Amino acid sequence: MPNIKSTNRGFTLIEVMVVIVILGVLAALVVPKVMGRPDEARAVAARQDISAIMQALKLYKLDNRRYPTNDQNLSALVIKPSTPPVPINWKSYLDKLPMDPWGNPYQYVVPGRRGEVEVMSFGADGTVGGEGLEADIGSWEL
Repeated sequence: MPNIKSTNRGFTLIEVMVVIVILGVLAALVVPKVMGRPDEARAVAARQDISAIMQALKLYKLDNRRYPTNDQNLSALVIKPSTPPVPINWKSYLDKLPMDPWGNPYQYVVPGRRGEVEVMSFGADGTVGGEGLEADIGSWEL
């Protein structure tokens, strides 16, 4: 066997410090941009939930010839309503009724101001109206 000389060489302190400085600079540039993303992600999740609820409502109407009433509300998609008008061909349309990403129930209005029905979240502030991240998110946006 040939005699091969091994030259295992580790990193110098200077090389390690340069890498740490580069990582620090990258973190200083990226972290502020990523920190604002959770609220945007919550808004996207709310839109996806509302879209799924609207699809379930359309199936409910297809089977029962009408949307649930305001009194029956969105729970009619999970539990068969016992209040009139009792649906004739009810099925379970959702496994469970989701809460909005801020922990509040989705709002349901029939008839809606912008359509036959409206499903909405009041957004980050949990109250009607608002702007930016606190704005209402609704089925009229879909």
